[in-house]
Amino acid sequence: MQAMKKKSTVAENVNEYIAAFEPHIQERLQQIRQAIKKAAPAAEELISYRMPAYKYHGVLVYFAGYKNHTGFYATPTGHAAFKELLAVYKEGKGSVQFPHNQPLPLALISRIVKFRVKENLEREKTKMKK
Repeated sequence: MQAMKKKSTVAENVNEYIAAFEPHIQERLQQIRQAIKKAAPAAEELISYRMPAYKYHGVLVYFAGYKNHTGFYATPTGHAAFKELLAVYKEGKGSVQFPHNQPLPLALISRIVKFRVKENLEREKTKMKK
């Protein structure tokens, strides 16, 4: 992680994580956080792999701040389902980069989170039937 205001140990919660960044990055991280919480209000918020994570019947998504972009991680399935809409951004397997010089696609983030909630619930239902 770059663009942090100060060097620190691993954040213990999402508030600490976000507070460690410059104000313009904090604002973007808060916007993503709110979009996720609105799309999945029952999700548990935690730090995992040194970044904010959201779980609801399994992992939903992660996000992370960097010097030039915000990383968003919806596992490979979340990205595959929205491949065409995410194609305008730099991607990796299970990750996408939202540059700081562009508006965040908050509606798309919300759709991806809702997709992941549904996917996790369906997977859990399938496990219960076995």
